[in-house]
Amino acid sequence: MTRTATAAVRTRAQRVPDPTPLFWITKAVSTAMGEAVSDFSIHVLPPVVAVLCGFALFVIALLIQLTRRRYIPWAYWTAVGMVGVFGTMAADVMHVALGVPYAVSSAFYAVVLALVFLVWWRLERTLSVHDITTTRRELLYWAAVVATFAMGTALGDLAAVGLGLGYLASIVVFAVVILIPALGYRFAHWNSVFCFWFAYVVTRPLGASVADWFGKERVDGGLGFGEGWVSLVLVLLMVVLVCAMYLRSPRRTQAIDVQS
Repeated sequence: MTRTATAAVRTRAQRVPDPTPLFWITKAVSTAMGEAVSDFSIHVLPPVVAVLCGFALFVIALLIQLTRRRYIPWAYWTAVGMVGVFGTMAADVMHVALGVPYAVSSAFYAVVLALVFLVWWRLERTLSVHDITTTRRELLYWAAVVATFAMGTALGDLAAVGLGLGYLASIVVFAVVILIPALGYRFAHWNSVFCFWFAYVVTRPLGASVADWFGKERVDGGLGFGEGWVSLVLVLLMVVLVCAMYLRSPRRTQAIDVQS
């Protein structure tokens, strides 16, 4: 970083986690959990009530995260989990309630995500998750996260249902697709920001396909364990992973040079 006599160094806390292996494991579990919990809630509650409750919990979780001012695992991953639940509901509402085809909703959310990135870039000149140190950047980050979850849900449904691949085949397809940014970054030196968001989008349909495969009835192409049991197992797994973060990750801050 450039240091001059007129530069003031100010330390700000990083508000979101770095993309470590534990981050990616937890992110994949959160996407599966969001799918399972969303589907289960729709079946045990009237759909309108389930969606309203999902939205209310999503707003509460996000407000808690935004008031932390630094990365705290339980607050961040609670927000991610509720984004997973409500993002699934948002994509499902477009298809089930409004009759929008999966291909159209996938394209719609892709455009929304592109617009979020465009606004983010024009305002901040960076899309890096390593620089989420202000409220504005964090709001843009969460807007992108919500769009990726909705888009990923629509893509997963498009593959499994719209294209007739089924859940198991969809798992294989998205597992292969998610290797593209990983290999591109590792061997072809692709841009790290592009690879991060590429992988971030694909974890959603991959995790959702896994949850559906375990939870859906056999007649629908699943293993028939039930969405309630799958939801419970994934929620408990999320708790274990977040606890592991507290054991492994000390509090970290990020120093930023601010030109006067």
